[in-house]
Amino acid sequence: MTSLLLELELFIKEGCPERPGWPGKEAYGLRHLAFRVDSVEDTVSELTALGIETEPIRQDTFTGEKMTFFHDPDGLPLELHE
Repeated sequence: MTSLLLELELFIKEGCPERPGWPGKEAYGLRHLAFRVDSVEDTVSELTALGIETEPIRQDTFTGEKMTFFHDPDGLPLELHE
C-alpha cells in the first residue's frame, strides 16, 4: 500500500508586491499549490507521458531540493518538489 503524506505550507511576506504571475491567472495573495513527491524526475516523466508540459527541473533556493512547475487546466501554477 502506498502511503500518502500531505503538506501545506503558507508563506506570508510583509510588503510583498503584487505580481501578475501567469498573465491574469494568479490572484493577489495566491502564489500556488505545491506537492511533495518522492522523485521530481519520475513525476515529470509521468506527466509528460500524459501530455502535460512542465518547466525545466531546477533547485529550490529555499529548500535546496529539486522542483518544477506545471499548470492545471485553468492555467494556474502547480509546483512539484522533493
